[in-house]
Amino acid sequence: MKYVVLTGASGGMGLATLKKLTNSGYYVFGLDIKKPDYDYTDNYTFIKTDLTDERSVQKAYKEVAKQCKELFAVISMAGIYDMNSLIEINEEDFIKIFNVNVFGIYRLNKTFVPLLKEKGKVIMVSSELAPLDPLPFTGLYGITKSTVEKYAFSLRMELQLLDKQVVVIRPGAIKTPMIKYTDEKIKNFTENTKNYSWNAKRFNEIINSIKSKYVPAEKIGKLTYKILNKKKPKYVYKINRNPLLLIMHLLPKRMQNWVIKRILLKK
Repeated sequence: MKYVVLTGASGGMGLATLKKLTNSGYYVFGLDIKKPDYDYTDNYTFIKTDLTDERSVQKAYKEVAKQCKELFAVISMAGIYDMNSLIEINEEDFIKIFNVNVFGIYRLNKTFVPLLKEKGKVIMVSSELAPLDPLPFTGLYGITKSTVEKYAFSLRMELQLLDKQVVVIRPGAIKTPMIKYTDEKIKNFTENTKNYSWNAKRFNEIINSIKSKYVPAEKIGKLTYKILNKKKPKYVYKINRNPLLLIMHLLPKRMQNWVIKRILLKK
């Protein structure tokens, strides 16, 4: 039996991956603060886990260690999104997004990688924004995902010495319940910002007009399954990236700033 630890098990990408793997013969320990809406009983154990709490992660480890001696993979799909101004966001929210998107992955890997078998895989989900220059108002989310990729590359350098693999999935727009959550964050920011109300509204209009066509979360599940079954997977797998964002990134930084200013400034 191939045992896998998966965070974000109740989320869109995590749940799709949970279903794909359990239906394909893997045993999945699904970690999340909320139990997934999934009644499958074979090859699956849900463990309530708060990734922002080291004691909670350690407790999850003890439950996993009782059931298996080694893991085939450690998969991080938990994450949160925020849209805000870097000069208006409160400290609690600023710290929270790092605590989940970055420190949560660190806590998980630090705790579970010792159980990882030789040739075992550590898989992390970043974002199409990770390698790009940050945009206004979504900068904090992009910064956390860029940090994840820097962390993943460094971890890859280290774990190769222990004969273990690190893989990053870099998705664009995926159809998950987070879409509704994201829209609420955008609406809240637009209504409450004191400095950028018109700019935020305009930014939202632009994002909606150029947003990539969403692909179903099941594609992430299938991609994860594909990675797990490859002896030598690539370091980065990209899926549904937005071509306009890529073109924007190719411009000189001064030109990127000029374009954003021209688009978002109130005339």
